[in-house]
Amino acid sequence: MSFNFDGRTALVTGAAHGFGRAIAVAFAARGARVIACDILEDKLAETASLAGEACSAHRLDVTDRAAIGRLAGELTGADGAVDILVNCAGGVLGQVGRPLEEISQGDWEAIFAVNLSGAFYLSQALAPAMKRRRFGRIVNISSGAGLGISLTGIQAYASAKAGQIGLTRQLAHELGAWNITVNNVAPGFVRSNPTTERQWEAMGEEGQAKLIQNIALKRLGTPDDIANAVMFFASEAAGWISGQVLSVDGGK
Repeated sequence: MSFNFDGRTALVTGAAHGFGRAIAVAFAARGARVIACDILEDKLAETASLAGEACSAHRLDVTDRAAIGRLAGELTGADGAVDILVNCAGGVLGQVGRPLEEISQGDWEAIFAVNLSGAFYLSQALAPAMKRRRFGRIVNISSGAGLGISLTGIQAYASAKAGQIGLTRQLAHELGAWNITVNNVAPGFVRSNPTTERQWEAMGEEGQAKLIQNIALKRLGTPDDIANAVMFFASEAAGWISGQVLSVDGGK
């Protein structure tokens, strides 16, 4: 199955590296105009270079609702609406697993802000233009941690990703009447960025072997595997699919 996004505009957050970069490059390769967003400007510029002329880079902090509103106003003006939104920004923000009683309010709220509130703010800002055009695709990138437990033991991360899955289902029902689908991709562990590389190394050989043994396909995936799932949800082939969570994890 091949996907074509000629004439579509896709906004991808968390596009500086990892899944977000792979998704942005995949959309550009299939004809979409890509708005690549992140706070890591140097890495974001690399993504834009890899994606080519169809991709423009925009510094954006997804926890800044006002900044999101300004960008949405720019993008939904004369150039028309954003057709596809991929909420990929997230992560553990350098935190590591610690006992419950050691977690500060700031640590808890920071992870929720980037993994859950950001997805809400972007959807809120871009949905009105999607409604006017009676077309939209929203794809949220959660995690296997949102369906089970976090490998790192980070309580806020598992909770925020589970909340994002709940948001996906709720928005699917709210926006469906305007032909806007809202779906979710839940990746398994993929070595995709500096954080996951540190997590991989911290496992040691025994932990790495155990993780792979618990995967049905007995191997890790790649960022392209996640991008392929997003391409499907964003395509016409998924036009009657909404409110769904697709685990892309090699089989559990």
